[in-house]
Amino acid sequence: MATGRDAALDALTACRRLDAWSDGSLKAVSRGLEPREAALAARLAYGVLQNRALLDYYLGCFCAQPFQKLEPFVRDVLRLGAYQVLFMDRVPDSAAVDQAVEMVKRRKHQRSSGMVNAVLRRLSREKDHLPALPEGTAQERLSLQYSHPAWLTGRLLDLLGPEEAEAFLRLDNGSVPTAIQRNPLRCTPEELVSSLEAAGAKLTPHPLLPDCWYMTGGGDVQAMEAFQKGFFQVQDPAAKAAVLAAGPRPGDRVLDVCAAPGGKTFAAAMAMEDRGEIVSCDIHPHKMALIEKGAARLGLTCVSAVRADGKINREEWNERFDLVLCDVPCSGLGIIRKKPDIRYKDPAALSGLPAVQRAILDNAARYVKPGGTLLYATCTVLPEENEAVTEGFLSAHPGFGKAPFVLPGLGLETDGSVTLWPQRQGTDGFYICKMRKL
Repeated sequence: MATGRDAALDALTACRRLDAWSDGSLKAVSRGLEPREAALAARLAYGVLQNRALLDYYLGCFCAQPFQKLEPFVRDVLRLGAYQVLFMDRVPDSAAVDQAVEMVKRRKHQRSSGMVNAVLRRLSREKDHLPALPEGTAQERLSLQYSHPAWLTGRLLDLLGPEEAEAFLRLDNGSVPTAIQRNPLRCTPEELVSSLEAAGAKLTPHPLLPDCWYMTGGGDVQAMEAFQKGFFQVQDPAAKAAVLAAGPRPGDRVLDVCAAPGGKTFAAAMAMEDRGEIVSCDIHPHKMALIEKGAARLGLTCVSAVRADGKINREEWNERFDLVLCDVPCSGLGIIRKKPDIRYKDPAALSGLPAVQRAILDNAARYVKPGGTLLYATCTVLPEENEAVTEGFLSAHPGFGKAPFVLPGLGLETDGSVTLWPQRQGTDGFYICKMRKL
């Protein structure tokens, strides 16, 4: 019978071999698992991804041969065992070691079982007196301690300085409670809280944003009755803040250029009291189906999903919309705390993103009515994907200007743009720029 440890190993294997995303891989390999085992699989897989460089360093200290020369499968098993020994107090070290040894035996790697046993037992004996991390620059130390690539750590140090950069990295490796937004069309706050608490969830109101809660416990979110009834959607406060900044109103005509899976579309529809029209776009049919399914679950009738490429103009949409949302494809470096494997993606692939982002923004601007609003957003913190794109756009489009907005829930009043940070606002890393067509 498959266990949470087996599922975690399978997810790590998929990430390594197929360059798959950890969340999708975990969902696939956890089907049929008991909730407790599924939770263990997620904790182990995410924990290894969050701490891989640090785990590799300590394991290398106790291996008789260079750690990186071991078979990839064996490295993953050792990482899973080491994570349990070093980071999970409720798992006895003996159980972590024994399960790792059994895992390599079951997967027909018997010849490695003795080495796995010896390395993990030695790590267990020495865990209260681990070798010191090597001395080096702040960039080198932080990269190893928090298992982030050196290039990203260096950028964060440049942007934030050492104290805030370390706070950002620390939060990337912490657990993040599920953030939800109430659907006012389907329930009252009291009905939502009552339903979720009856399912075993614990709710904490967001300290600043209305109709938002942090939720822990309760098991699979999508299996909850309140979710199936459309009482709420899962949405980070940063995404909610972007919609609040945009300011959709009942009766507006709204275009969401890069909408899937539809979170901002749905938040805008709720703000509009399901009155008006929202055209929600994506280029992939299966993602359009996600938008349609989500709108139906939430009871939103003003949303229509349309297949469209944000870079290609549709003349019939020119100057037709009161509000155009551009949550463009980006590096995702603001959501590493939720998708830890983002840190391992090839940075060379990021260099072409600003050109794509600018092309989408240039095209989307054509769809805005005179006096209408254009909102640009990303879930990254890099200026080259944020301020550089919007400032370049505004220089080339004098018919647009920044539109000030206030986010009282986050204590922010801006001249039209802001970067949200986990260590400052407690949200995902997120950039918002609001522009008005003059």
